[in-house]
Amino acid sequence: MVLSATAPSPLTARSVAVALAGTLLIAATYGLARFGVGLFAPRLVDERPALAPVIGGAAAAQFVSYAVAAAVAARVSDRRPRAAVLVAGTTAALGCVGVATTTSPTWFLVLVLVGGAGAGLASPALVRLVDAITPARSAATAQALVNTGTAVGVVVAGVLALTVSSTSAAWWSMAAINALAAAGVLLLAREADKPGEPADAGGSSYDWTLLVTPAVAAAVVGAGSALVWSYGPLVATGSGPVTDGQVGFLWIALGLGGLAGPLTGRLVARLGLTGAWGWSVGAVALASLSLAAAVGLGLAWPAYVAMACFGAGYMCLSGALILWARDVWPEASGRGTSVLFVALAVGQAVGALGFDAWLGFVGAVAACLTAVLLCGAGAWLVRRR
Repeated sequence: MVLSATAPSPLTARSVAVALAGTLLIAATYGLARFGVGLFAPRLVDERPALAPVIGGAAAAQFVSYAVAAAVAARVSDRRPRAAVLVAGTTAALGCVGVATTTSPTWFLVLVLVGGAGAGLASPALVRLVDAITPARSAATAQALVNTGTAVGVVVAGVLALTVSSTSAAWWSMAAINALAAAGVLLLAREADKPGEPADAGGSSYDWTLLVTPAVAAAVVGAGSALVWSYGPLVATGSGPVTDGQVGFLWIALGLGGLAGPLTGRLVARLGLTGAWGWSVGAVALASLSLAAAVGLGLAWPAYVAMACFGAGYMCLSGALILWARDVWPEASGRGTSVLFVALAVGQAVGALGFDAWLGFVGAVAACLTAVLLCGAGAWLVRRR
Protein backbone atom coordinates (compact mmCIF):
# COMPACT_ATOMS: atom_id res chain seq x y z
CA MET A 1 0.00 0.00 0.00
CA VAL A 2 1.37 3.40 -1.01
CA LEU A 3 0.93 6.19 1.50
CA SER A 4 -0.26 9.54 0.26
CA ALA A 5 1.38 12.79 1.31
CA THR A 6 -2.03 14.37 1.71
CA ALA A 7 -4.03 11.55 3.29
CA PRO A 8 -1.77 9.49 5.52
CA SER A 9 -2.88 6.02 6.55
CA PRO A 10 -2.52 4.59 10.02
CA LEU A 11 1.02 4.01 11.22
CA THR A 12 2.64 1.21 9.21
CA ALA A 13 5.90 -0.68 9.22
CA ARG A 14 7.01 1.45 6.29
CA SER A 15 6.52 4.76 8.08
CA VAL A 16 8.45 3.39 11.07
CA ALA A 17 11.19 2.13 8.76
CA VAL A 18 11.49 5.54 7.07
CA ALA A 19 11.82 7.23 10.47
CA LEU A 20 14.52 4.76 11.53
CA ALA A 21 16.37 5.11 8.21
CA GLY A 22 16.14 8.89 8.56
CA THR A 23 17.56 8.62 12.06
CA LEU A 24 20.52 6.67 10.68
CA LEU A 25 21.07 9.25 7.93
CA ILE A 26 21.11 12.08 10.46
CA ALA A 27 23.45 10.01 12.63
CA ALA A 28 25.80 9.64 9.67
CA THR A 29 25.67 13.16 8.24
CA TYR A 30 25.63 15.04 11.55
CA GLY A 31 27.18 12.89 14.25
CA LEU A 32 29.92 11.61 11.97
CA ALA A 33 30.57 13.67 8.82
CA ARG A 34 29.68 17.12 10.18
CA PHE A 35 30.85 17.01 13.79
CA GLY A 36 33.67 14.54 13.16
CA VAL A 37 36.40 17.17 13.17
CA GLY A 38 35.50 18.34 16.66
CA LEU A 39 34.98 14.79 17.87
CA PHE A 40 38.37 13.57 16.63
CA ALA A 41 40.33 16.81 16.99
CA PRO A 42 42.81 15.55 19.64
CA ARG A 43 43.61 12.39 17.67
CA LEU A 44 43.79 14.20 14.34
CA VAL A 45 46.37 16.60 15.80
CA ASP A 46 48.37 13.72 17.32
CA GLU A 47 48.39 11.63 14.15
CA ARG A 48 48.70 14.47 11.62
CA PRO A 49 50.53 17.39 13.30
CA ALA A 50 50.42 19.44 10.09
CA LEU A 51 46.64 19.81 10.58
CA ALA A 52 46.93 21.48 14.00
CA PRO A 53 46.90 25.09 12.69
CA VAL A 54 43.69 24.53 10.68
CA ILE A 55 41.57 22.54 13.15
CA GLY A 56 39.68 25.64 14.30
CA GLY A 57 39.22 26.82 10.73
CA ALA A 58 38.02 23.37 9.71
CA ALA A 59 35.33 23.41 12.38
CA ALA A 60 34.13 26.78 11.13
CA ALA A 61 34.30 25.52 7.54
CA GLN A 62 31.96 22.65 8.36
CA PHE A 63 29.43 25.03 9.86
CA VAL A 64 29.68 27.34 6.82
CA SER A 65 29.22 24.53 4.30
CA TYR A 66 26.28 23.27 6.33
CA ALA A 67 24.67 26.71 6.23
CA VAL A 68 25.18 27.04 2.47
CA ALA A 69 23.78 23.55 1.86
CA ALA A 70 20.78 24.22 4.08
CA ALA A 71 20.10 27.43 2.14
CA VAL A 72 20.16 25.42 -1.10
CA ALA A 73 17.91 22.81 0.49
CA ALA A 74 15.39 25.52 1.25
CA ARG A 75 14.81 25.79 -2.49
CA VAL A 76 14.57 22.08 -3.32
CA SER A 77 13.77 20.02 -0.23
CA ASP A 78 10.01 20.52 -0.29
CA ARG A 79 9.75 19.67 -4.01
CA ARG A 80 12.53 17.09 -4.48
CA PRO A 81 13.38 15.66 -1.05
CA ARG A 82 14.77 12.38 -2.43
CA ALA A 83 17.19 14.25 -4.69
CA ALA A 84 18.38 16.23 -1.68
CA VAL A 85 18.90 12.97 0.26
CA LEU A 86 20.96 11.54 -2.61
CA VAL A 87 23.26 14.56 -2.73
CA ALA A 88 23.47 14.62 1.08
CA GLY A 89 24.70 11.03 1.29
CA THR A 90 27.10 11.51 -1.61
CA THR A 91 28.77 14.67 -0.30
CA ALA A 92 29.04 13.34 3.25
CA ALA A 93 30.58 10.06 2.07
CA LEU A 94 33.03 11.76 -0.30
CA GLY A 95 34.10 14.21 2.38
CA CYS A 96 34.76 11.38 4.81
CA VAL A 97 36.80 9.44 2.24
CA GLY A 98 38.89 12.52 1.60
CA VAL A 99 39.53 13.22 5.28
CA ALA A 100 40.54 9.58 5.74
CA THR A 101 43.32 9.94 3.18
CA THR A 102 44.66 13.51 3.22
CA THR A 103 47.50 14.99 5.24
CA SER A 104 47.46 18.37 3.47
CA PRO A 105 45.98 21.23 5.52
CA THR A 106 44.52 22.84 2.39
CA TRP A 107 42.85 19.69 1.14
CA PHE A 108 41.68 18.94 4.66
CA LEU A 109 39.77 22.23 4.73
CA VAL A 110 38.28 21.58 1.29
CA LEU A 111 37.18 18.07 2.20
CA VAL A 112 35.53 19.01 5.49
CA LEU A 113 33.64 21.67 3.52
CA VAL A 114 32.35 18.92 1.23
CA GLY A 115 31.51 16.55 4.08
CA GLY A 116 29.74 19.18 6.17
CA ALA A 117 27.30 19.96 3.37
CA GLY A 118 25.55 16.61 3.69
CA ALA A 119 23.85 17.45 6.95
CA GLY A 120 22.52 20.76 5.60
CA LEU A 121 20.78 18.93 2.79
CA ALA A 122 19.58 15.95 4.83
CA SER A 123 17.56 17.63 7.59
CA PRO A 124 15.09 19.70 5.50
CA ALA A 125 14.58 16.82 3.06
CA LEU A 126 13.84 14.36 5.85
CA VAL A 127 11.38 16.76 7.46
CA ARG A 128 9.40 16.69 4.23
CA LEU A 129 9.72 12.92 3.68
CA VAL A 130 8.71 12.02 7.22
CA ASP A 131 5.71 14.36 7.09
CA ALA A 132 4.67 12.82 3.75
CA ILE A 133 4.74 9.24 5.00
CA THR A 134 3.87 9.48 8.71
CA PRO A 135 0.31 10.01 10.03
CA ALA A 136 -0.18 13.55 11.30
CA ARG A 137 -0.80 12.45 14.89
CA SER A 138 2.59 10.72 15.01
CA ALA A 139 4.59 13.19 12.92
CA ALA A 140 5.99 15.31 15.78
CA THR A 141 7.34 12.24 17.57
CA ALA A 142 8.78 10.87 14.32
CA GLN A 143 10.50 14.18 13.58
CA ALA A 144 12.01 14.26 17.08
CA LEU A 145 13.22 10.68 16.66
CA VAL A 146 14.92 11.45 13.34
CA ASN A 147 16.53 14.58 14.81
CA THR A 148 17.96 12.45 17.63
CA GLY A 149 20.04 10.68 15.02
CA THR A 150 22.78 13.20 15.78
CA ALA A 151 23.08 11.70 19.25
CA VAL A 152 23.23 8.20 17.82
CA GLY A 153 26.00 9.28 15.46
CA VAL A 154 27.95 10.87 18.29
CA VAL A 155 27.76 7.62 20.28
CA VAL A 156 29.03 5.70 17.25
CA ALA A 157 31.84 8.23 16.80
CA GLY A 158 32.78 7.83 20.45
CA VAL A 159 32.92 4.07 20.06
CA LEU A 160 35.03 4.46 16.93
CA ALA A 161 37.40 6.78 18.79
CA LEU A 162 37.89 4.11 21.44
CA THR A 163 38.18 1.10 19.15
CA VAL A 164 39.75 1.98 15.79
CA SER A 165 43.49 1.96 15.35
CA SER A 166 43.67 5.29 13.50
CA THR A 167 41.57 8.26 12.47
CA SER A 168 41.80 7.07 8.86
CA ALA A 169 39.97 3.86 9.76
CA ALA A 170 37.32 5.88 11.60
CA TRP A 171 36.66 8.15 8.62
CA TRP A 172 36.48 5.22 6.19
CA SER A 173 33.84 3.72 8.48
CA MET A 174 31.95 7.02 8.50
CA ALA A 175 31.97 7.11 4.70
CA ALA A 176 30.44 3.64 4.48
CA ILE A 177 27.73 4.45 7.03
CA ASN A 178 26.77 7.64 5.15
CA ALA A 179 26.42 5.80 1.84
CA LEU A 180 24.34 2.98 3.34
CA ALA A 181 22.07 5.35 5.28
CA ALA A 182 21.25 7.47 2.22
CA ALA A 183 20.56 4.33 0.18
CA GLY A 184 18.17 3.09 2.86
CA VAL A 185 16.12 6.30 2.89
CA LEU A 186 15.94 6.41 -0.91
CA LEU A 187 14.78 2.79 -1.08
CA LEU A 188 12.09 3.16 1.58
CA ALA A 189 10.72 6.54 0.46
CA ARG A 190 10.43 5.82 -3.26
CA GLU A 191 7.02 7.44 -3.80
CA ALA A 192 7.40 10.43 -1.48
CA ASP A 193 8.56 13.01 -4.07
CA LYS A 194 5.59 15.06 -5.23
CA PRO A 195 6.56 17.43 -8.05
CA GLY A 196 5.16 20.90 -7.61
CA GLU A 197 4.63 20.70 -3.84
CA PRO A 198 4.42 23.10 -2.24
CA ALA A 199 2.71 25.11 -4.95
CA ASP A 200 4.44 28.31 -3.97
CA ALA A 201 8.09 27.88 -4.97
CA GLY A 202 9.01 31.44 -4.15
CA GLY A 203 7.74 31.45 -0.60
CA SER A 204 5.95 34.76 -1.12
CA SER A 205 2.81 33.56 0.66
CA TYR A 206 4.64 32.77 3.87
CA ASP A 207 5.06 35.24 6.69
CA TRP A 208 8.81 35.50 7.19
CA THR A 209 8.36 37.61 10.31
CA LEU A 210 7.18 34.49 12.16
CA LEU A 211 10.70 33.06 11.88
CA VAL A 212 12.66 36.18 12.84
CA THR A 213 12.66 35.59 16.61
CA PRO A 214 13.55 31.89 16.55
CA ALA A 215 16.16 32.50 13.84
CA VAL A 216 17.96 35.22 15.80
CA ALA A 217 17.77 33.15 18.97
CA ALA A 218 19.10 30.11 17.11
CA ALA A 219 22.08 32.10 15.81
CA VAL A 220 22.99 33.34 19.29
CA VAL A 221 22.64 29.90 20.88
CA GLY A 222 24.53 28.39 17.94
CA ALA A 223 27.48 30.63 18.75
CA GLY A 224 27.41 29.47 22.36
CA SER A 225 27.10 25.79 21.43
CA ALA A 226 30.17 25.99 19.17
CA LEU A 227 32.45 25.83 22.20
CA VAL A 228 31.47 22.26 23.06
CA TRP A 229 30.97 21.04 19.49
CA SER A 230 34.31 22.36 18.23
CA TYR A 231 36.55 22.50 21.29
CA GLY A 232 34.92 20.41 24.02
CA PRO A 233 37.45 17.54 23.88
CA LEU A 234 40.40 19.92 23.54
CA VAL A 235 39.23 21.91 26.57
CA ALA A 236 38.60 18.78 28.63
CA THR A 237 41.95 17.18 27.73
CA GLY A 238 44.20 20.19 27.23
CA SER A 239 43.07 22.35 30.13
CA GLY A 240 41.07 19.83 32.15
CA PRO A 241 41.57 16.51 33.92
CA VAL A 242 40.39 14.15 31.15
CA THR A 243 43.12 12.14 29.42
CA ASP A 244 43.39 11.79 25.65
CA GLY A 245 42.45 8.13 25.90
CA GLN A 246 39.10 9.03 27.48
CA VAL A 247 37.89 11.36 24.71
CA GLY A 248 35.66 8.65 23.28
CA PHE A 249 33.82 8.39 26.58
CA LEU A 250 33.12 12.13 26.50
CA TRP A 251 31.32 11.79 23.18
CA ILE A 252 29.49 8.69 24.26
CA ALA A 253 28.20 10.69 27.23
CA LEU A 254 27.06 13.45 24.86
CA GLY A 255 25.32 10.97 22.60
CA LEU A 256 23.59 9.16 25.45
CA GLY A 257 22.33 12.47 26.79
CA GLY A 258 21.10 13.32 23.32
CA LEU A 259 18.85 10.27 23.30
CA ALA A 260 16.45 12.48 25.26
CA GLY A 261 15.68 14.13 21.91
CA PRO A 262 12.48 12.13 21.21
CA LEU A 263 10.97 13.80 24.28
CA THR A 264 10.97 17.12 22.42
CA GLY A 265 7.44 16.65 21.09
CA ARG A 266 6.08 15.94 24.54
CA LEU A 267 8.04 18.88 25.98
CA VAL A 268 6.56 21.22 23.37
CA ALA A 269 3.06 19.85 24.00
CA ARG A 270 3.40 20.53 27.73
CA LEU A 271 5.35 23.81 27.78
CA GLY A 272 4.78 25.27 24.33
CA LEU A 273 7.54 26.17 21.88
CA THR A 274 8.97 29.01 23.95
CA GLY A 275 8.98 26.99 27.16
CA ALA A 276 10.59 23.98 25.50
CA TRP A 277 13.20 26.24 23.92
CA GLY A 278 14.03 27.84 27.27
CA TRP A 279 14.51 24.51 29.07
CA SER A 280 16.57 23.07 26.21
CA VAL A 281 18.86 26.08 25.95
CA GLY A 282 19.19 26.07 29.73
CA ALA A 283 20.58 22.53 29.57
CA VAL A 284 23.17 23.65 27.01
CA ALA A 285 24.16 26.58 29.23
CA LEU A 286 24.44 24.24 32.22
CA ALA A 287 26.75 22.04 30.16
CA SER A 288 29.19 24.88 29.52
CA LEU A 289 29.07 25.81 33.21
CA SER A 290 29.83 22.23 34.18
CA LEU A 291 32.75 22.12 31.73
CA ALA A 292 34.13 25.28 33.35
CA ALA A 293 33.84 23.55 36.74
CA ALA A 294 35.73 20.52 35.44
CA VAL A 295 38.61 22.70 34.29
CA GLY A 296 38.58 25.04 37.28
CA LEU A 297 38.33 22.30 39.91
CA GLY A 298 40.46 19.73 38.14
CA LEU A 299 37.72 17.07 38.32
CA ALA A 300 36.83 14.68 35.51
CA TRP A 301 33.20 13.88 36.39
CA PRO A 302 31.81 17.38 35.69
CA ALA A 303 33.18 17.07 32.15
CA TYR A 304 31.10 13.94 31.56
CA VAL A 305 28.06 15.61 33.12
CA ALA A 306 28.66 18.58 30.83
CA MET A 307 28.66 16.43 27.73
CA ALA A 308 25.51 14.55 28.73
CA CYS A 309 23.65 17.79 29.52
CA PHE A 310 24.83 19.30 26.27
CA GLY A 311 23.62 16.32 24.26
CA ALA A 312 20.17 16.41 25.84
CA GLY A 313 19.81 20.16 25.51
CA TYR A 314 21.10 20.41 21.96
CA MET A 315 18.96 17.59 20.60
CA CYS A 316 15.86 19.10 22.21
CA LEU A 317 16.55 22.66 21.04
CA SER A 318 17.19 21.56 17.45
CA GLY A 319 14.04 19.43 17.60
CA ALA A 320 12.14 22.45 18.89
CA LEU A 321 13.34 24.45 15.87
CA ILE A 322 11.97 21.77 13.53
CA LEU A 323 8.60 21.80 15.29
CA TRP A 324 8.62 25.61 15.28
CA ALA A 325 9.10 25.62 11.50
CA ARG A 326 6.30 23.06 11.05
CA ASP A 327 4.02 25.15 13.25
CA VAL A 328 4.44 28.49 11.45
CA TRP A 329 4.97 27.16 7.89
CA PRO A 330 3.05 23.86 7.81
CA GLU A 331 2.97 23.72 4.00
CA ALA A 332 6.71 24.39 3.65
CA SER A 333 8.16 22.66 6.69
CA GLY A 334 11.39 21.74 4.89
CA ARG A 335 12.01 25.34 3.88
CA GLY A 336 11.23 26.66 7.34
CA THR A 337 13.58 24.13 8.91
CA SER A 338 16.30 25.23 6.48
CA VAL A 339 15.91 28.85 7.53
CA LEU A 340 16.21 28.09 11.23
CA PHE A 341 19.04 25.59 10.81
CA VAL A 342 20.96 28.04 8.62
CA ALA A 343 20.67 30.59 11.44
CA LEU A 344 21.90 27.99 13.93
CA ALA A 345 24.84 27.07 11.68
CA VAL A 346 25.83 30.68 11.00
CA GLY A 347 25.99 31.25 14.73
CA GLN A 348 28.09 28.10 15.12
CA ALA A 349 30.50 29.19 12.38
CA VAL A 350 31.00 32.59 14.00
CA GLY A 351 31.28 30.95 17.42
CA ALA A 352 33.86 28.42 16.23
CA LEU A 353 36.09 31.17 14.86
CA GLY A 354 35.50 33.41 17.85
CA PHE A 355 36.24 30.76 20.45
CA ASP A 356 39.38 29.72 18.54
CA ALA A 357 40.83 33.13 19.39
CA TRP A 358 38.97 33.66 22.68
CA LEU A 359 40.30 30.45 24.27
CA GLY A 360 43.88 31.58 23.74
CA PHE A 361 43.13 35.06 25.05
CA VAL A 362 41.08 34.43 28.21
CA GLY A 363 41.54 30.71 28.91
CA ALA A 364 39.14 27.78 29.08
CA VAL A 365 37.09 28.78 32.14
CA ALA A 366 36.28 32.28 30.89
CA ALA A 367 35.50 30.92 27.43
CA CYS A 368 33.03 28.45 28.95
CA LEU A 369 31.35 31.24 30.89
CA THR A 370 31.10 33.25 27.67
CA ALA A 371 29.23 30.32 26.12
CA VAL A 372 26.86 30.32 29.10
CA LEU A 373 26.11 34.02 28.56
CA LEU A 374 25.43 33.49 24.85
CA CYS A 375 22.99 30.69 25.59
CA GLY A 376 21.26 32.81 28.21
CA ALA A 377 20.85 35.61 25.67
CA GLY A 378 19.34 33.19 23.17
CA ALA A 379 16.83 31.94 25.72
CA TRP A 380 15.91 35.51 26.73
CA LEU A 381 15.24 36.55 23.14
CA VAL A 382 12.51 33.96 22.84
CA ARG A 383 11.04 34.43 26.32
CA ARG A 384 10.47 38.14 25.68
CA ARG A 385 8.57 37.43 22.46
